[in-house]
Amino acid sequence: MASGRDIKRRITSVKNTRQITKAMKMVAAAKLRRAQEAVVLSRPYAQKMRSVMGKLTSSQDGSYTHPMFQKRAEKNVLIVVFSSDKGLCGAFNSNLFKTAMRYVNENSNLAIHVSSVGKKGRDFFRRRNVTMQKCWVDFSRSISYEYAANVAKDITEMFTSGKVDKVYVLYNRFKTVMSQDVVFEQLLPISSEGGKTGDGAGEKIFEPSAEEVFSAILEKNVEFQIYQGILESWASFNGSQMVAMDSATRNAGEMIDALTLEYNRARQSAITKELIEIVSGADALKG
Repeated sequence: MASGRDIKRRITSVKNTRQITKAMKMVAAAKLRRAQEAVVLSRPYAQKMRSVMGKLTSSQDGSYTHPMFQKRAEKNVLIVVFSSDKGLCGAFNSNLFKTAMRYVNENSNLAIHVSSVGKKGRDFFRRRNVTMQKCWVDFSRSISYEYAANVAKDITEMFTSGKVDKVYVLYNRFKTVMSQDVVFEQLLPISSEGGKTGDGAGEKIFEPSAEEVFSAILEKNVEFQIYQGILESWASFNGSQMVAMDSATRNAGEMIDALTLEYNRARQSAITKELIEIVSGADALKG
């Protein structure tokens, strides 16, 4: 059995850890509220953007085709993984990495490249010798549309220059604090098969020109999909971290209770031993 002093030292250490995890839980909860609000506010815009894209793609008559629609033989594929900059967030990152590695292993005939938004993804794929493209880190310091626009610009350049033939995004879509869905969807080339023939169908006139309209809208579409991925990922991260830190805090409390019981037993044993020694010494003096 460990000495009372050692047990007391362990209790102090666990109490200090519990203070840290409790503080991290509170910080994550505060950030989660703001992140949730941003996600909720962005979703209607995302739905409207999809509606506009559907009408645009249905209006293509072959007179003009934007490079973002260009389909090429699938040889080089880019996966953009929205990971986190920090850890202590449960299965948030591991679920993404499992999905990405499954795709890599199932498509060994393709040249698969990975870009990561977040340090954890960058470090994970580097250790596994996956071909890396540009990565973007420290995004959590400033969640902004400008940051997403810069990421989108780099990705679009890789596609339009022919460096990659297809681009997928992989991120956690926020559902609840306890639940997130892993989303793996195609970003580029933009599908031209989603156009609706109902409302909004028919001949369309573009002003100033189809080329300028497509360039502006398609660019914004890619930017906002990246921004939406960052928002969803940020909310999911804070939810996962809050749950993980809450669990760690409760586990620390249970450990403190167990160590306190062990300490009391050790103390009781030491007192009993001292009493026996005193009684034995007194009996020896009498004898």
